[in-house]
Amino acid sequence: MTVTNEHHDAPETGITPGGTTGAFRDVLSKDHARRGKPPLHFVDMTPEQRIEHATALGLPKFRVKQLANHYYGHFDVNASEFTDFPAARRSEAAETFFPELIHEVTRQVADNGTTIKTLWRLFDGSHIESVLMRYPTRTTLCISSQVGCGMGCPFCATGQLGLTRNMSAGEILEQVRIAARMMRDGEVAGGEGRLSNIVFMGMGEPMGNYNSVLSAVRQISAMPPEGFGISARNITVSTVGVVPGIKKLTAEGIPVRLAVSLHAPSDELRDELVPMNRRFNTTQVLDAAHDYYLATKRRVSIEYALMRGINDQAEHARLLAKRLNHYGDDWVHVNPIPLNPIEGSRWTASKPEDEQQFLDILHAAGITATLRDTRGQDIDGACGQLAAKTRESFAGQQAAQ
Repeated sequence: MTVTNEHHDAPETGITPGGTTGAFRDVLSKDHARRGKPPLHFVDMTPEQRIEHATALGLPKFRVKQLANHYYGHFDVNASEFTDFPAARRSEAAETFFPELIHEVTRQVADNGTTIKTLWRLFDGSHIESVLMRYPTRTTLCISSQVGCGMGCPFCATGQLGLTRNMSAGEILEQVRIAARMMRDGEVAGGEGRLSNIVFMGMGEPMGNYNSVLSAVRQISAMPPEGFGISARNITVSTVGVVPGIKKLTAEGIPVRLAVSLHAPSDELRDELVPMNRRFNTTQVLDAAHDYYLATKRRVSIEYALMRGINDQAEHARLLAKRLNHYGDDWVHVNPIPLNPIEGSRWTASKPEDEQQFLDILHAAGITATLRDTRGQDIDGACGQLAAKTRESFAGQQAAQ
């Protein structure tokens, strides 16, 4: 029996609405979508495909559930140690169902061992990052959903890489599985624990890779043996404001938290900071975000990277408060974020007094706002910095040869 890998329904390129027409174009890297699709993994297969692959190996259906229990329940892909599995089939099962999708290149540790940033190499030589952050009451993993990003925000390290390709659900979920295993095994400072929160705030625009991201969300939140059992309420999906994606997510009825990377209260300023604003302006984005709140009854997070002298003054805070209070509900939680600047960039972090003033104005307007805890300041903390340095190093080595 021959089983093919023709399984991906998601567009290979991940071009967002407006990427081929309209005022905005995705910023593509020169090697965009160049090397085909990742190997087919257990989590990318439909239930029928899993059975087909098992049958091809001469395995009965119930073996599929055993594999699912190992993967989702025990975070394990080392089939050679599956004592409940036929010894003669373990190696074949591992190759068929659990090909290596992400390989650790390096990790950086900060905050006394409670923050771990990992650089991963994918099957085609691309690099992505994830960050595991342990707090007193929770452990959060920030994951990537695309190789690079096509949104082109000038202050963002990932945005400067351009979009290479979408990631498969398997590549996304492997970041989660490995982090969950690290917590369980006590590999993070603080001893054994549990991965409790997932944020799609790493490399990439999640709405530009909607199908894979949604598949990952469903498998993260389902209980074993269908998923990792992390509550959907503890999953955050971010976007720079891809309105069709927000509307699709609203219709899904999954109680994940929506985070909108706004970064500016006016269209004039946001056109400069977030190029996607030329396609979907602040009014369209905020309308869609408020609709999400009405549908889910979950407050939306407004992400706002504070940049010195650019978007962090009193006038910006007052206009932001006015724009958000226009909707009349206690519907948002604003996260002003001290910018983790790119080396050599003109975009720099705000002064502490300006950060405080910004918060005070929002609070006075009745808006819940919390200055984001900045982890990993002594490492390449901003998403994409480590991958960008790796790419530059590789390009330099090639040029020297």
